[in-house]
Amino acid sequence: MFGEMLIKGLIIGVSIAAPVGPIGILCIRRTIEHGRFVGFVSGLGAATADALYGLIAGFGLAIITNFLIEQQFWLQLIGSTFLCYLGVKIFFSRPSNKSAKAKGNKPFTAYASTFFLTITNPVTILSFIAIFSGLGITNNYTTTLSLILVLGVFLGSALWWLLLSNIAGIVTNRMKSFSLSFVNRISGLILLLFGLYGFMVWVG
Repeated sequence: MFGEMLIKGLIIGVSIAAPVGPIGILCIRRTIEHGRFVGFVSGLGAATADALYGLIAGFGLAIITNFLIEQQFWLQLIGSTFLCYLGVKIFFSRPSNKSAKAKGNKPFTAYASTFFLTITNPVTILSFIAIFSGLGITNNYTTTLSLILVLGVFLGSALWWLLLSNIAGIVTNRMKSFSLSFVNRISGLILLLFGLYGFMVWVG
């Protein structure tokens, strides 16, 4: 039973993380600019938020779920604003000519920003609820089983980000400085478009 719950959690974690979105773009861009470790840590921020939402959905914490849904307008507004800020910042940034190294608080900033972006998207918890229902996962499981499920969600998400950052790292080794500038322009524009789309959906 424990193994089955862990596998279900892994499947959920990968299915939530895998679709291409702003977090994936950020992970790829940061891997290219700062190295695989920072790219992976960026993904871990999202994986942590996914696990937190999985915890809320798995334990059937209706009060928290309802609060997040009720506040989704403001949460999405904050997240969209932050996405626009990141998009503009990345679009006008210049690629570093030095070898990519994780220095100072770069990993922490990368982790915190993706955690913030993911946690300000309460629609994610609706995705968890839908997937849980589809897989026959109920709120009647024991605490241990529920925690194993959440662990699986985190590991599944983390494995996806590890794979993505490594693939981006391999591609980076074949790129030149002009290509990095192009990546900054494209990734910045995509993030900005995601942010503007969020405004249109929740404000318009």
